[in-house]
Amino acid sequence: MTRINLRPIASPMPLGFFTVAIASVMTGCIQLGLFEEAARGAVALCVLPAFALQFLVSILAFGARDVIAATLMGIFAGSWLAYALVMFSGAADGLRVLGVFNLALLCFGALMTAVTGPKRALWLVLAVSLPRWAATGLSGLTGAEWLTRTSGVLGLLVALVAMYAAFALMLEDMRSEEVLPIGRSGPAHAAVEGDLAVQLRNLERQAGVRRTL
Repeated sequence: MTRINLRPIASPMPLGFFTVAIASVMTGCIQLGLFEEAARGAVALCVLPAFALQFLVSILAFGARDVIAATLMGIFAGSWLAYALVMFSGAADGLRVLGVFNLALLCFGALMTAVTGPKRALWLVLAVSLPRWAATGLSGLTGAEWLTRTSGVLGLLVALVAMYAAFALMLEDMRSEEVLPIGRSGPAHAAVEGDLAVQLRNLERQAGVRRTL
């Protein structure tokens, strides 16, 4: 007889979304001019822990068999690390490099939105992140002040959406039912509302059980 053991874990997604929110507030404030240019290093140090936290969320999400959440949080983690290192080091032409980096993130986010529809919380965070990545990328390449300010405003919007998603997921976990609407549909809804048989469906074909990725 072959046995496959599953270990329940607490959802790491509230931590991931709250981290997105806090880091977005810090970067948005400097883009809006609420901090002096000399504060870039301090902001970078405040954002740096977001890398470690979201990297942890990504690892836990892989363990929970959620490749979409794990991939998204892993990319977010890498983006915070890149931002923190470039801003803290004051590397030459750093803003232009970050501009190209954000446009690459924009392409990644556009692809991710095509598969995150049923996971509405992730989809919403991505949906508001896309225009911010676009504005940040173009402002870094062109140096346009209005694009930088626009990116700052969009960063605060990302923070609001991420905080809502994190709070809604925490309430849902505490009360074992949906309290604030999240909008799950399709497989995401079935995974939460379905019985154990739904969770174990096709388990033998999943990564870590099958012989090859």
